[in-house]
Amino acid sequence: MPRSPRKESAAPAAPVTVTVCRGCCCGDAAKYPGVDHRGQLDKLNAGIGAAGKVRVVDCLDVCDHANVVVVSPSAEGRRAGGRPVWLGWVFQDDMLDDITAWVRDGGPGVVEPPGTLDLQAFAVSRRVRAGLPEQTG
Repeated sequence: MPRSPRKESAAPAAPVTVTVCRGCCCGDAAKYPGVDHRGQLDKLNAGIGAAGKVRVVDCLDVCDHANVVVVSPSAEGRRAGGRPVWLGWVFQDDMLDDITAWVRDGGPGVVEPPGTLDLQAFAVSRRVRAGLPEQTG
């Protein structure tokens, strides 16, 4: 009996990834009382939905910038020259709203970030990037 032809399924393109540090300083209620750290994750997950993915990682080794969020481009964004954008001091809901809107619009390499996020962006040393998961660096 002949086999039916196998349909090749293309692997889904990598989405925009939002990496949220929750290591030693980020997400620490003792260091940052009054910030709803769990609520931040819930808000990011709800706001981003199917437009990207949110992942939580241990310490990203940039504690001076806590709370840290890294927005990494989708496959399309990388092809267009997008690179991960590191954001620090992410404490307020309006910052989370700007991040989720940017991700829903396509993220790094596809659209420019909202201007308000420029104030939160910072550069990371090669030493720090070398020790990070590939998607984040």
